[in-house]
Amino acid sequence: MIEWTGEDVESNIQEEEATVLYVQTPMCGTCQLAKRMLTVVEAALELTVGTVNLNYAPYLAERYEIESVPCLLVFKRGIVAKRMYAFQSVDFIYNELQKLDIFPKK
Repeated sequence: MIEWTGEDVESNIQEEEATVLYVQTPMCGTCQLAKRMLTVVEAALELTVGTVNLNYAPYLAERYEIESVPCLLVFKRGIVAKRMYAFQSVDFIYNELQKLDIFPKK
């Protein structure tokens, strides 16, 4: 995962065909567990996940309608294609991202 600032988030969303953004806060235990699961999914799908600490970019919560953390946002051509709050398992996250059909198939 790559740590992004709020400005990095905006530029990556606009420049990339598909962008995966993990929104978290460092003191959130659930966020830390979800981050470990996402690291496995990131390697399995060979994609790059950007992560942002919502404490340093609170305006993103309103802009992208983030209700709580952890939150995984998947953007397709700058538009939110998927918003996830439940990180049930590595397999669940992997399958949910595969359903979007925006990442290269293996």
